[in-house]
Amino acid sequence: MAYRKLGRTSSQRKALLRDLTTDLIINERIVTTEARAKEIRSTVEKMITLGKRGDLHARRQAAAYVRNEVADVREEGEGIVVETALQKLFNGLASRYSERQGGYTRILKTEPRRGDAAPMVIIELV
Repeated sequence: MAYRKLGRTSSQRKALLRDLTTDLIINERIVTTEARAKEIRSTVEKMITLGKRGDLHARRQAAAYVRNEVADVREEGEGIVVETALQKLFNGLASRYSERQGGYTRILKTEPRRGDAAPMVIIELV
């Protein structure tokens, strides 16, 4: 099984990938290192594919991976609507990519990080 260890133990690596995946779903664009971006690309694409499936089993599988974080708070009429990352995945992103057969992310290289010259990239949803 080929994957990047990212200099962490397996539990730390899993937590890092979960956090970055959730942040990318919420913000739709994050700045991170190239190795991390290449790793979270696969998990984000799997989550969007689950969102496109949209059934209860897919929702539970995604809920087991995506963190329970607030994605958006907006006012509609008299009430306030709080949208979580999971709701954004299944309601917003799934409908946006319904016609697309994969390739939901884009990685753009930027300048190296100032402290240790690590190659930095912007990973964003297409």
